[in-house]
Amino acid sequence: MSTQDVLIRIQATPNPNAWKFVLDRAVLNDGKATYADAKEAEQSILASSLFQVEGVRQVHFFQNVITITHNFDADPEEIQRNVCSVIQTRMPAHNPAVTQMDEKKLRRASLPPEVQQIEEILDQTVRPGLQGDGGDLDVVKYEDNKLYVFYQGACGTCPSATSGTLMAIEGILRDQFNPTIEVIPM
Repeated sequence: MSTQDVLIRIQATPNPNAWKFVLDRAVLNDGKATYADAKEAEQSILASSLFQVEGVRQVHFFQNVITITHNFDADPEEIQRNVCSVIQTRMPAHNPAVTQMDEKKLRRASLPPEVQQIEEILDQTVRPGLQGDGGDLDVVKYEDNKLYVFYQGACGTCPSATSGTLMAIEGILRDQFNPTIEVIPM
């Protein structure tokens, strides 16, 4: 654990209500973690402290990035200042090796072959872009040629997630998996 200041670079995301805080050290050594509220974040001192910042709605950890989604009426400069303060004070006590279980990886082996194929396509084509913007995507279910997905992090409340991004995902899956698949956000 380092006691020196954490170097933080703040980046906008395509979602006007989300900011990426890129750190000079790992937030998670493996996987990702999304916390929808303070109760879910109880086991992480860093995540639970971030929920104490007024206006924070969701916290998403991935590699060396923390994405904060905030209320639409929150003051972005105040959110950024307060989040940076929390990161500086809580990061020394944060252990990046202790993460939420990445259930997706654990259950992939038991998924039907077509869902495994969809997951692989998403991993190669869609997820890197979403993660680069501070978000991610989970497959909820696949039935009757309909793929139900749940957006995480900055993607969760992003206006383009239900329009352009959704159309791109559907286009990729139609090209690489099934020409009649429908993708439905939840």
